[in-house]
Amino acid sequence: MIRLAGLSKRYGRQLALRPLDLEIPAGQLVGFLGPNGAGKSTTLRLLTGMLLPDSGTAEVFGHDVVSDPVAVKRVVGYVPESGAVFETLTGWEYLSMVASLHGIEDDEAASRIMELTQFFELSYDTLTDKQLGAYSKGMRQKIVITAALLHRPRAIFFDEPLNGLDANAALSFKTLALTLAKTGRTILYCSHVLDVVERTCDRVVILHQGRLIADGTVASILERSGQPSLEQAFNALTGTRDLLGSAEEMARELAR
Repeated sequence: MIRLAGLSKRYGRQLALRPLDLEIPAGQLVGFLGPNGAGKSTTLRLLTGMLLPDSGTAEVFGHDVVSDPVAVKRVVGYVPESGAVFETLTGWEYLSMVASLHGIEDDEAASRIMELTQFFELSYDTLTDKQLGAYSKGMRQKIVITAALLHRPRAIFFDEPLNGLDANAALSFKTLALTLAKTGRTILYCSHVLDVVERTCDRVVILHQGRLIADGTVASILERSGQPSLEQAFNALTGTRDLLGSAEEMARELAR
């Protein structure tokens, strides 16, 4: 269970997140959407304890993000939009370090690393022989996702997790996300790939300019917006209804 009550964050004079009230039960896969600068990543950083709120409260499975941040980190897995890794370590060394930070015994850590990396088709030789600096973007993303799941978190926050993944890996990831939700994990999934969100998420939450503007099933949001797809509903709700027309006009100008 994730519970936000009046949660807000300001950067100087800019109000990045207006007071937000939100509850997400265990086992729900939620598409967390919004244009750039809407407050999505700010919310995730508040929920992980990376940022402190200016007002309001947030709890993750009963742990307050301000008063008990270490307990929150024990139950949260986080894949940031730009996942940094120690590029001089091999994949195995990096994942072993992450497991050690979570207090996972060496034998158990090795078993979990092998299970997850085999799912993503990363070979043992790649994990042990190559430094992360020599990995492709997609391979590093697989390592970042694996690192977020090693301690078997109860809540998982994915911020553009498909970045760099090829089609097969992206399909594997979507299957993994659905399976994790079925086992009772709470998942917040930020993505600009709205057709994936439409097909996989139980619920969609949309932020715009730091404010919650929509919350419900895909069907309810389509009905409210009067649009045939989540992408078109998103454009209408966030004030970009004329995006297609503007693009066509620009294309005509460029063709002159």
